[in-house]
Amino acid sequence: MLKLRILFAVIFISITFTNSYGQLAKTSWTFGFGFKYPRMINPNLTKTNENYGGFISIQRNFSEHIGLRLKTNYISIIGLSGTTEVKSIAATGNLDFIYYFVPCESISPFLNVGFGGYYATFENPIPATLEDQYDYEINMGFGVEWSLDTDWKLFTSLVYHTTNGTIDGSQGVSTGGLLGTRNDAYMDFDLGFIVYFGKGEQSKYCQIYDGLVNSELTDIVDYERIENIVKKYIPREVIKEVVVEKPVVSDLAVGKKWILIGVNFNFNSYHLRPEAYPVLLHAVQVLLQNTDMKIEIQGYTDNIGSARVNQQLSLKRAIAVKNYLVARGVSRERITTVGYGENNPVSDNRTAQGRELNRRIEFKIIQ
Repeated sequence: MLKLRILFAVIFISITFTNSYGQLAKTSWTFGFGFKYPRMINPNLTKTNENYGGFISIQRNFSEHIGLRLKTNYISIIGLSGTTEVKSIAATGNLDFIYYFVPCESISPFLNVGFGGYYATFENPIPATLEDQYDYEINMGFGVEWSLDTDWKLFTSLVYHTTNGTIDGSQGVSTGGLLGTRNDAYMDFDLGFIVYFGKGEQSKYCQIYDGLVNSELTDIVDYERIENIVKKYIPREVIKEVVVEKPVVSDLAVGKKWILIGVNFNFNSYHLRPEAYPVLLHAVQVLLQNTDMKIEIQGYTDNIGSARVNQQLSLKRAIAVKNYLVARGVSRERITTVGYGENNPVSDNRTAQGRELNRRIEFKIIQ
């Protein structure tokens, strides 16, 4: 039952945070805290589920992939010898090397390996003469960071520890440590939060879409097709507004609209398409260069579907663009979002290309 609950929790978290954004700084510090569930591996005692603990950590990330973490833990483990409860309370400290596989993604898995020490005290130890223990341990594990915001992440990990002595309160002869040594071994599952602070320069590694000169992106995006659609379907009246991919800043007066040509969506989707990233990246640059500018992001749909569904979908599209801008350094206080559904079309909804053009994003300059 416990395993099933954990599985459902992981699935829920995956769905909830898929559209968040990951770490975008080249270097940073993090502070972490949370709960842990420890469990002995060696069979000296009968295992129970009455175990608990907590942790706090400080971590230095030296690059997008590599970090060094100092972590302190408190654990309480209860085992049974017959009908007698043997309780162990331990404080541990570990220094871990961290490697992130995909640091720029919203769900970022990592490996850790390190060493540390522990101090353990016991109730009803076996033998009764067993004194408090302090020794060293080595550990290795796997975890995932789940982005909640640009600075906050949910933290989950599973770590294996093998000690150089006794930590469960039972000095037996059973094997249980790493490589079959006669030392105690245990695992713990961590669940907590980490917050990023002291960020260094913005990571260029994480800017997968680097602009229009990116050769790989050019192979994906058909800019000529986009241009032809714009020329064919945008009504002449829209020319009164700012209808450019790279607007002249002086043209972006309060109340005017900035229609992001190329930022369109697949039918019934609010996920950004590859050709949107170069356009949005330039929008980020404009906004970062004009720190007093505030915008309203307006999302739109075509006319297929109910008005209520289209309004909700258009708002999700606006929020997706806002999340991208915020992840690239634009203050969220400068951005509001609104969904207009199928209203105010700029092209003919009777054609497939016209409907695609109507599934768009517009910026309205509000300050």
